[in-house]
Amino acid sequence: MSKLFEIYKNLKQNDNETLYLFKSGIFYIFLDNDAKIINKTFGLKLTNLNDKIVKCGFPSNSLQKYIGLLSSTNYKIKIIDNSNTISYTVSDYNLNMEIKKLLQTISNIDTETLSIPEAYSLLNDFKDTAQKIILKVV
Repeated sequence: MSKLFEIYKNLKQNDNETLYLFKSGIFYIFLDNDAKIINKTFGLKLTNLNDKIVKCGFPSNSLQKYIGLLSSTNYKIKIIDNSNTISYTVSDYNLNMEIKKLLQTISNIDTETLSIPEAYSLLNDFKDTAQKIILKVV
């Protein structure tokens, strides 16, 4: 966890106004002052990272719920996925998840049993979804 805190300190030196949400195993956590802010805002329980530093967070399977809550604040928040050191803003993360969901739906299509009307219906659905995604990008 000390490596995570070092990353946090470096990020805060570059941008102290942003709150950083870290993926850590099967949890997402805020550290130190960010954790205190989130604790006051949402009541997430503070726990000790060590004797001087606190953390708070939630399980990964609750991410979508908290993305919605975090999006409703005026805080600038970035999600840091340590598995590949990518950081996302909350809105970029949402956009990325929508694109993944669309691609997953496309990859699950059984083209052997798909009728022509079903194919046209799917194409229209994909077109509508893609247009909504594009509007968020521009």
